[in-house]
Amino acid sequence: MTAQPATLSRGLKARHIRFIALGSAIGTGLFYGSSESIKAAGPAVLLAYLIGGAAVFLVLRSLGEMAVSDPCAGSFGEYATKYLGPLAGFITGWTYAFEMVIVCLADVTAFGVYMGFWFPGVPRWIWVLAVVLVVGTMNLFSVKVFGELEFWLSLAKVVAIVAMIAAGVAIIVFGLHSGHHHVGISNLWNHGGFFPHGGQGLIMSFAVVMFAFGGTEIIGVTAGEAQNPEKTIPSAVNWIPLRIVLFYVLALAVIMSLNPWQNVDSAGSPFVQIFSSLGIGSAATVLNVVVIVAALSAINSDIFAAGRIMYGMAERGQAPAAMRKLTRGGAPWLTVSIMMGALLLGVLLNYLMPENIFLIISSIATFATVWVWMMILLAQVAARRKMSAEEQAKLKYPAPFWPYGQIVTIAFMVGVLVLLAFSSDTRVALLVGVVWLALLSGLYYLWGRPRKPGAGLTQEASQERTAVEEAPAPDLETASAARP
Repeated sequence: MTAQPATLSRGLKARHIRFIALGSAIGTGLFYGSSESIKAAGPAVLLAYLIGGAAVFLVLRSLGEMAVSDPCAGSFGEYATKYLGPLAGFITGWTYAFEMVIVCLADVTAFGVYMGFWFPGVPRWIWVLAVVLVVGTMNLFSVKVFGELEFWLSLAKVVAIVAMIAAGVAIIVFGLHSGHHHVGISNLWNHGGFFPHGGQGLIMSFAVVMFAFGGTEIIGVTAGEAQNPEKTIPSAVNWIPLRIVLFYVLALAVIMSLNPWQNVDSAGSPFVQIFSSLGIGSAATVLNVVVIVAALSAINSDIFAAGRIMYGMAERGQAPAAMRKLTRGGAPWLTVSIMMGALLLGVLLNYLMPENIFLIISSIATFATVWVWMMILLAQVAARRKMSAEEQAKLKYPAPFWPYGQIVTIAFMVGVLVLLAFSSDTRVALLVGVVWLALLSGLYYLWGRPRKPGAGLTQEASQERTAVEEAPAPDLETASAARP
C-alpha cells in the first residue's frame, strides 16, 4: 500500500477552517433538535443555550491552548494520550469515532423527517436508507474538493439563517403574516412565563442543548494540521460566542416570537413549521430545502470524519491495520463501508420506533460528546500542572479563568451526564455510555495496550510510520470537518 496517496495532502485555508467550524454549530441540533429543547424548557431554553455555550467556549479555549502550543494531527486524542495516559487516549479516540457514528444516525433521521414535509405518506425509513446509500457511495470517491465543498455549504447555511432572522424580525415589526395567532416578543413570557416548566425544565433541556454544540471541538482537529495554527485556531475559536448568540439564541428567540413556544412540535423543523403556520408557504419550502442541504452536508461530513478518524487511529496502532486501506482516490474505503453498515441500524430504528428515535440517539451522542469534552479539559489541566510558571507565562493562547473556570466546567459536564439518568427517554444513553466505556477498557487491556514502543502496529505499519512522519501529514482536518 502506498504510504501517502497524493489526495491526502495538508492544508485547509483560514476561510475553510473558519466556516467549517461555524457550520459545525448549524445543523440538526439547531434545525431539528431545538424543538425538543423548546418543549423541555420553553423560552428559558435561550438561557440554557447561553450557559451551555459558555461551557463549550471554555472547552474550546482549553483545546486551543494545547493545539497552538503543540499542533498535531491527532489533536485531543493525542493530548489525552500524552497527558492522561494511553488508556485515556485510546478511549477518547474511539469515543469520538463512536460520537460521529451516533451523530450521523441523528442526521439521517432528521433527513427523513424533513422529507416528510413534502411526502408525508412515505415511511421515514425509506428516505433514511436512500440517503445512507447515496452519500455513503459518494464518500468512496476522491475527496480532494471536500474542504471547498463544505465551505460553500456552510456559507449557504449561514446566509440562510441570517435571512431567516431578518425575515422574522420584519414579520414581527411590520406584521407581514396571515396567521391566526399573536406575533411578538411578548410570546416569550405570555404563555406560562419565561420559565413555564420552572427550573427543572431548564435543567432537563441541557440533555438536548449540549447535543447541539457537539462537533465544535473539531476546530482542534482541523486546525491541528493547518499551515498557521497560531492564527487559525484563535480565529475559529473566538467566533464561538458570536455564533452562539446569533445562530441559537437570536434565531430561537425569533422563532418563539413568531409562534408561541407550545405550538412547536417534533414533527419537523421548527423553522419550517413556523413559516408554514404563518401562511408563508414559499418561505417554509425554501427553509425546508435549506435544512435538507444542511442534513446532507452533515451526513457527508460525519461519514468522512469517522472514516478519517479511524484511519488515523490505525496509523497509530489503536485500530486494526486494515482500516488504513485506501481507494485510488485516497478514500479509506473500509472505514466508509463500516460507517455505512452502522448507519443501516438507523434504517431499522426508524422503522421500529420512528417517534422516539431522535431523542434517544441525540442523548447517546450527548454522552459521547460531553465525555470527549471532559477529556479535553482534563488533558489541559494535566498539561498546565506539568508546566513551570515561566512556561505558563509563555503560552501564546492561554485558556481564560485558570484554574477555576476549568473546574466549574468539568463539574458542569459531569452534571450533564448525570442528568441523562433522570428521564426515561435519555436514561438509555447513560447505560449505553457506561457499557461503551467498559467495553473499550476491556479491549484496551486485551488488544490495544502498548507493551513496547511501536507495539500494536504491524511490521508494515511500523515501517510506514517513519515514512509517514517524514511525509506531508494526512488531511485529517478535512476528514474531521464539523457536522452541522
